[in-house]
Amino acid sequence: MFDIRLFFEKLKLSFQKRTKTAQTGKCYTTWQAKGYVKKPLVSIIIQSHNKSLQIRHILPKLRSWGGEMEIIVIDDGSELSHTQALAAAMPGANEFLIRSNDLYENITYDKTIRFANGQYIALLQDDDDFADTSWIDRALKLFREHPDMAVLGGKDGLDIVFEHDTRTAHGGCAVDKRNGFVFAVSVNRAPMWINKELFSRHLHHIDFDFAPFQFDDYELCARAWLENLQVGVYNAGFHSLSVGGMRLWNGGFTAEQTKRNGKRLYEKYADKIDEIHRKVMACNASLS
Repeated sequence: MFDIRLFFEKLKLSFQKRTKTAQTGKCYTTWQAKGYVKKPLVSIIIQSHNKSLQIRHILPKLRSWGGEMEIIVIDDGSELSHTQALAAAMPGANEFLIRSNDLYENITYDKTIRFANGQYIALLQDDDDFADTSWIDRALKLFREHPDMAVLGGKDGLDIVFEHDTRTAHGGCAVDKRNGFVFAVSVNRAPMWINKELFSRHLHHIDFDFAPFQFDDYELCARAWLENLQVGVYNAGFHSLSVGGMRLWNGGFTAEQTKRNGKRLYEKYADKIDEIHRKVMACNASLS
């Protein structure tokens, strides 16, 4: 069946080539008019699992920011209607849609960070909403003030608590964001900002040992401190549009991954947490 269709497609394309109808209107001027920005200051990466309506809600808000930006949506869902809706809603030259099949955020965020060209990358979830784009300007200001900061969270700053009797780990209580900013052992998504240069030079990847999800954000932050980088947190002022896709469809799976990756986090960092705490305390002392 496909061989026959390919044969007729070949005939059609051969005819188009001779008549040049397929190239009508194609020229450098039309390409240039698309306004593609090769090196944007900011890349926004949004993870979506069958949540196209929520993504379309925040797209106009993101576009209202005055700087050079690219927007990348990871369509990690299972329903074609959401893929089609997202594709139709993203016509810009610096707007990209990446399709995967339930690979989850560890893998898809990591791959998309490499795809992004922004100097600073913001990782968002499909339930994130915000009143305006001031959270972007505040983050950029903090990166300028702290050039060794590789990761900046906009939600909670967290400790990592190790349970030695069970040899597992979990996130501790949120830290107090004094004066709107503080250094923290770890931050969770979203938003989670990344300085791409520092990420590429020192961190290289999101740890695949934690795939497909859960605690890879904690691991990235712990690794950043041990690479003599910094992790900060500020209040981005986000609120939730709805239940996030991860929580909505992965309750039992999340519990399984929490147990599995809690043990991995313990194995990697239980003997290093005191060193991380000392680094965080020293950085916070410098803010006083």
